[in-house]
Amino acid sequence: MSAASANADATEIGKFDRLAARWWDPKGESRPLHELNPARLQFIAERHPLRGARVLDLGCGGGILSEALAAEGADVVGLDLAEELIEVARLHALESGARVDYRHGYVEALVEAEPASFDVVCCMEMLEHVPDPAAMVGHIARLLKPGGAAFLSTLNRTPAAFAAAIVGAEYVLRLLPRGTHQYERFIRPSELSAWLRDADCSVREIRGLHYVPPLGRAFLGGSTSVNYLLWARRGP
Repeated sequence: MSAASANADATEIGKFDRLAARWWDPKGESRPLHELNPARLQFIAERHPLRGARVLDLGCGGGILSEALAAEGADVVGLDLAEELIEVARLHALESGARVDYRHGYVEALVEAEPASFDVVCCMEMLEHVPDPAAMVGHIARLLKPGGAAFLSTLNRTPAAFAAAIVGAEYVLRLLPRGTHQYERFIRPSELSAWLRDADCSVREIRGLHYVPPLGRAFLGGSTSVNYLLWARRGP
């Protein structure tokens, strides 16, 4: 399968592969991911038991969330199309002792090989980087066991998100490389909810995710106008 025949954008993959060597540097370009991770993990762990659960971290990158999920006792598969990031994730797991099954490959192939095999699927800040996010939501649903939980995070398509994620993070604060995000690919909660309903999933909760760079932390709650987290279950 090629990037042209799958739901993938080679340009987007290349952007993240170029960050691979510095992925685990908490003061580097991946600093926001490190500082967002505790809030994301909290959102997941408070809504679904992780110990013993089979969890897919879809678009796992270098493994920041994957290792945190494994530390909570989950049986984690990390999947990503950025080959250099998967190599970094594997090397870091060897150093940290984290037990994660990292795989380089297409989600379409995983759906074909292991449908309805995960208790939880996490997809954090990835949907806005694929050509067809609605199709990706469908793949996520097919990977879940009946009653399984999906945890998704992305950026809302609002002026506030443009100001924060592109103008602020990429140009003013320089937390991210310029061109990391494309505003037209941001996703409104109503759109994501509709795609989940079409995939036979029920939305349980949507929460704002707020990142405060000067404090080096993120917190949950309040407005969903910039970042948001969504929890859904497969089935009615």
